Amino acid sequence: MAKCDQGYLCDVCAEPVEDMADSDLYLRYIIGEVPYDQLMGQPERHIRCNPSQAQFIVHDDFEAVDVDGPFGKSQLDPQYVHERETLITRGWVRLQAVVGQEIHLVKYPLDEFQVE
Repeated sequence: MAKCDQGYLCDVCAEPVEDMADSDLYLRYIIGEVPYDQLMGQPERHIRCNPSQAQFIVHDDFEAVDVDGPFGKSQLDPQYVHERETLITRGWVRLQAVVGQEIHLVKYPLDEFQVE
């Protein structure tokens, strides 16, 4: 089967990432970590399959992710944690908002990451 016929498989759990609202790749694109021209070449995973990033989503509609050890946010600098929570939560909210909308992919990122 051709890769395009398989859909996008999570490179962590190997299950399909069936809903863009659950896409770590598109979340990373929205928050400026993946450039537009590299979207198709980056690995895909579910948001929760990237717990080191998912732990920073702080929203009533997202079940909190706890990470133990040195990369858990309880072990990190509080200012850094605040900045990451702010950015990644904003990105997650934006991701939920663009799903199903008829807007061009280049308009998905947060304003500060829009390319002119």
